[in-house]
Amino acid sequence: MKNTVLKLTQLFSGVMVIFCGMGLAHAQPKVTRLTPPSELFKSGKSDPLIARFLPNQRFDLQATIQPDESSKTIASAIFKVNGQEIKLPVALKSCASGCLSAVPKNSTVATIRAFSVQQAGVHTFSLEAIQSDGQSIKANGNFEIVPLIAGGQKVKNIIIMLGDGMGAAQRTAARIVAGGYSQGKSISTLAMDKFPVSGQIKTASLNSLITDSAPGMSAYVLGNKNNNNEEGVFPDDTTDPFDNPRIEYLSEYLSRTQGKALGLVTTADVFDATPAANAVHTSSRGAGTGIVDQYFDDRKLTGLSVLMGGGRKWFLPSTVPGSARSNLNDYAFSNVDPHTAEIVKRWGASEGKLDKDRDLIADFQTAGFKYAADKTALDALDISKTDRLLGLFSHSNMNVALDKMDGRRNIEKGIKGRVVDDFGFPDQPMLEEMTEKALAVLDKNKKGFVLMVEGASIDKQAHSMDTERWILDTIEFDRAIKVVQDYALKRGDTLVIVTADHECSGVALIGGSTVTDARLQELVKEGGSANIRDKVVGVYEKAGFPKYVIAPDGYPKTTDIDYRLLVGYGANSDRHEDWRTNALPLQDGQQPFVKSAPLSAYPADPVARDAEGKFMITGQVPGTSGVHTGTDIPISAMGPGAWSFTGVLDNTDVFFLLAQASIKGVVPPRGFLPAK
Repeated sequence: MKNTVLKLTQLFSGVMVIFCGMGLAHAQPKVTRLTPPSELFKSGKSDPLIARFLPNQRFDLQATIQPDESSKTIASAIFKVNGQEIKLPVALKSCASGCLSAVPKNSTVATIRAFSVQQAGVHTFSLEAIQSDGQSIKANGNFEIVPLIAGGQKVKNIIIMLGDGMGAAQRTAARIVAGGYSQGKSISTLAMDKFPVSGQIKTASLNSLITDSAPGMSAYVLGNKNNNNEEGVFPDDTTDPFDNPRIEYLSEYLSRTQGKALGLVTTADVFDATPAANAVHTSSRGAGTGIVDQYFDDRKLTGLSVLMGGGRKWFLPSTVPGSARSNLNDYAFSNVDPHTAEIVKRWGASEGKLDKDRDLIADFQTAGFKYAADKTALDALDISKTDRLLGLFSHSNMNVALDKMDGRRNIEKGIKGRVVDDFGFPDQPMLEEMTEKALAVLDKNKKGFVLMVEGASIDKQAHSMDTERWILDTIEFDRAIKVVQDYALKRGDTLVIVTADHECSGVALIGGSTVTDARLQELVKEGGSANIRDKVVGVYEKAGFPKYVIAPDGYPKTTDIDYRLLVGYGANSDRHEDWRTNALPLQDGQQPFVKSAPLSAYPADPVARDAEGKFMITGQVPGTSGVHTGTDIPISAMGPGAWSFTGVLDNTDVFFLLAQASIKGVVPPRGFLPAK
């Protein structure tokens, strides 16, 4: 009997130990997010290293801590690096409000702003949090401070030529149309073809194999991955798109340490992802009012001296027709909430203001920026008296090269331009003209500059699968490359790279038309795949060498030639195709008057276009747009430091190569270094 009682007592005690152990495990708080992101925190593995920074490059540390039950709260949090406590303010934000719906309301977001480390190497950082009942939790992550080594010549100027969506096929198509081929040899090459160094870029974002333009661009100027739709920040658990953990941009770093200026030139709306991902910190690439306000408000942090493109709708007071300003996508940091007050205090950022009726053009002018509203005004600028320049040439995205050149040619003939008049902006500059002015202004800064020039609608028109429009935009982009190429060759102190943020729509050069354009038009009327595909598409030797005739303005006299180049898409939505140049682009939903005549009469999507030919191509993706692909993209480089850009690079590697050349000087080609 005694043995039976003893066994039952031992069994009961064991069960109690299990229950108590389960209770203790349940009572412990947990860290659900630790920033900077690291594999050490995610999986317990020290490699691969996710977050990398320059010595003294600033970034935020952050953690989301969840107590064990709703009655508990987080009382304190301490961040350590290599076991040493960071003696900077830790802001605690309660998730009772202002956090994502999936985050428990009693969670806390703990943040240290504008932290930096000088010592190169891999560092471990930790978060130690204590909840209100004394229970504690610790989580570890790691990051690397990438060493910069003593080099030779220091680069004064950095120019990033970014062909949005431009893969190898887009470059090749532009060469075929602009330069031509004869017996297998290109007759003339693109400017970008003449760069002495080339490599390949891996483009994945922090949270997807398929990047969008925001992290696709920001990787080059942050050295870190961002989530899709985010720029200049790591992801967090709050709803405010402007309070995420920041990472210092190349422009901010070089402005702070060397006094360099920043120039941003684009054919897109200036709020768009690629230009903004050089200077703006937000988790929402669509927060237009706050994005353009941050350009101006934080210009002393970034050195912003030139901003040109479309996007006037964000600069006009909300009472002006066409304005898109709204308090709903603006920013204003509270000076009493440490979570956002520390952004102002530690980063030196502006507090911001919900000011939908702000006249931002007037603010730029008051701050000394010369303003150009069209090509005529841009041409009239006295550059000798201009050291800051704002150019806004359309309400949103500028018209593409095909339509701008069509407008110019019609004006020269005394005919009213077509598409550009419909948009209300018949006097828009070409990208190379904007680039020339940007260089003239930035060249005045004796300490040098960073310039990003974007050919934006290579991507936008590839999304629309509007072949001739993206080809001509690639040619326009290459003409801007020629401008910076000539500038760099004259100086010897300027590093230029040409690349893209990603490839768009899986472009494939499938062959050439086997018929004249007149015959093609007849086949379109007859319609169907038996006519428009089977009687037109020539592959292999039937493709021949399409012969486009280039006008003195640098663009084809017509793209509707006999035996034309034919292009297919591997990441396309459903579309009709007739192989001929589309008279009108698709509707652009970013334009403020897109639902009013005449823009409302434009084709709504690729299925509504070319329907007469009854040749429907079934897409691989849902929706009405081609999509980005995960294909590696080319990079070309020239100038001091160019030979570092060889082999296969991660997009974040580019940042450190640019920084090395600018901060410590040019080093031997990376081909002699061990591959990562």
